[in-house]
Amino acid sequence: MLDHLYRRATVVDGTGGASYVADVGIRDGRIAVIQRGRHGRAAVKAGGRLGERARTEEDADGLVLAPGFVDPHTHYDAQLFWDPYATPSMGHGVTTVVGGNCGFTLAPLDPARPADADYTRRMMSRVEGMPLSALEQGAPWDWSTFADYLDALEGGIAVNAGFMVGHCALRRYAMGAAAVGGTPDEAQLRRMLALLHEAMDAGAWGLSTTQSDTHSDGAGDPVASRHALPGELLALARAVGEHEGTQLEAIVAGCLDRFSAAETELLVGMTEAARRPLNWNVLTIDSAVPERVPHQLAASERARARGGRIVALTMPILTPMNMSLGTFCALNLLPGWGDVLGLPVPERIDRLRDPAVRDGMLRRAASPEAGVFRRLTDFGRYVIGDTYAKENDGLTGRVVRDIAAERGTDPFAALVNICVADELRTVLWPMPTDNDPASWELRRQAWDHEDVLLGGSDAGAHLDRMCGAPYTTRFLGDCLRGRGLVPLERAVRMLSDEPARLFGLRGRGRIAEGWCADLVLFDPQRIDAGAATLVRDLPGGGARLDARAVGVVSVRVNGVETVRHDVVTGAVPGRVLRSGRDTETVGTGKF
Repeated sequence: MLDHLYRRATVVDGTGGASYVADVGIRDGRIAVIQRGRHGRAAVKAGGRLGERARTEEDADGLVLAPGFVDPHTHYDAQLFWDPYATPSMGHGVTTVVGGNCGFTLAPLDPARPADADYTRRMMSRVEGMPLSALEQGAPWDWSTFADYLDALEGGIAVNAGFMVGHCALRRYAMGAAAVGGTPDEAQLRRMLALLHEAMDAGAWGLSTTQSDTHSDGAGDPVASRHALPGELLALARAVGEHEGTQLEAIVAGCLDRFSAAETELLVGMTEAARRPLNWNVLTIDSAVPERVPHQLAASERARARGGRIVALTMPILTPMNMSLGTFCALNLLPGWGDVLGLPVPERIDRLRDPAVRDGMLRRAASPEAGVFRRLTDFGRYVIGDTYAKENDGLTGRVVRDIAAERGTDPFAALVNICVADELRTVLWPMPTDNDPASWELRRQAWDHEDVLLGGSDAGAHLDRMCGAPYTTRFLGDCLRGRGLVPLERAVRMLSDEPARLFGLRGRGRIAEGWCADLVLFDPQRIDAGAATLVRDLPGGGARLDARAVGVVSVRVNGVETVRHDVVTGAVPGRVLRSGRDTETVGTGKF
C-alpha cells in the first residue's frame, strides 16, 4: 500500500523538461510510482500491480507538484533548535537547507574554555544579526565536537539540513584568543586540519571561510578567519579534497562589488587545491554597473582553466534590507559612520543633531571609499517603516523626499529628525536602485551562465533586517504572472535540481521513481509571498521579519507532510544530511 497518492497533479519534475499530468505515489519516504495518463481512483501501477491503494490521497487537478526546493545559503545553525520548521523557508517550499556558511558555525567548541561559547554567541549576534538572548536561551550549547553538534540536531528537525564547518570555529578551537590577530604555528595548523577532518568524517559538507571586511566579532574586531594567510586556506582546502561529497564556500571583500587580483587568485587556488566546487555569495546585478558581472565571473573562467570551479550565488528577487540609526546595520559600514553610529544612543543623538556632523557624514558617504555602500546614501528614496513617537504618526509608508519637501529641509536632515523623535528606533527601508528593466535583463542573461546559481537568502540571519527566505515563491509568482523571465519548468529546476546537483545530493532535487519524496504542491494561479512583517516570537522575546507563503498547498519532507496551507503540521521528518553518505563528490569539470 502507498502512504500517499497525488491524483492528476501537473508534475514539474526538476529536470527542466516539459510538465505532464500524472498520479504520483509515495511509500517509505520515497517516490514509489509515477503513472502518466491513468486517473482512476487510486488506480496506479505500483510494484507491477494495478489498483494498489493509498492510506491517504488528494486530488491535485490544476495544481503543480514540484521537487522540494534547496536553499544553498542559510544560517539556520542556531534557529533549528528553537524552530525545527526553519520558518519561513519551509512554508515557501524549501525542504533542504545548507547552513554553516560564511565561516561561522557553532561547533567545534573547546570544552576546556567555556568562554568560547559566549564569544561565539556574541560573534554570531554581531555578524549575522541574531539576537543574543535568542542564542543564549534557544540552543543547548552542550556540544564540543562538530559530530556532537550534528547529533544534537538529528531526529528533531522538519527540514533536511547539511552544514559546512566554519573556519572561525576551527581557528578559535586550535588557537584560542590568538585566533583573532594571530598566525597559527605548525602545531596549531595541524590541530586545525585534524578538526576539519574530524568534522568531515562526521558529515560536514566541507569548509566555509570569510575574509570580508564587513565581518567583525562581538568586540568589533575582524573575525578569526580574516587573519588567515593564503597558505593556511590552501592547506584547509586540500584537506576538503580528501573527503567524499564535500565543497568549499568562501566570502571575500570583493564579493560585494569587484574581486581584486589577489582575491581571485585565492579563490581559484582554493578550488584548484581541493578539486571541489567553491561557491560565494552574492553576485549583485545592476544596470548602473554592467561591467560587474563579467568581471566577477572571470574568476569562474580562470578556475575552470586550472581544473577548479567557482560558482556565484545570485538572488532572483530584490530582497530589501531595512536600516536603523539605532542598531548596527549596513550604514555603520560607510566610511566614518561607525564612529558616530557606534556611540551610546544619547551621544549619538547629540552628534546627529549637529549639521556639521551630518555634512561630514554625507561627504564621506559620497566618496569613492564608500564603494558599493554608496547605493544606500540616496536618503530621499528611503521609505519610513515602523515609528514610535506621536510626532511621527502618519509617516509610515511615506517617502523621505516628500517629507523633506514639506518641511523645507534636505532629505538626510528630515530622516535624522524623524529618527531622533523615535529615539533612533525608526525602521527605514531604502528603495532599490536596481529595479529597472535593464537590470532584470542582465539578471536573466546571468542566469544562463554555467557558474551562476540561484540562492543567497541568508535565511536565519539578519532576522529583523531582511527576509530573503521567500525568494522561491516570489520568483515563481514572477515567472508565472509577472516578468516571465524564464518558463516554469526552468524556474523549478533552478530552485531544486541545480542546487542539488552542485552539492551532490543523493536522490534529491527531482521527481523520479526511487528518489526521496521531498515535494511541494502549489497553485500556479496564486503562488507568491506575502509582505514581510515584524513578529516577536524568538526566545527572549526578540523580533524577526516573517513572510507568509501564498498558494502553497502542501510541503512534504521525506514523504511526510510538514506544511498544509501555510500551517506547519508539527511533524519533524527532516534529516541531517552528511557528506559521503548523503552527498557524492561533484567534479570541477564541466557541470
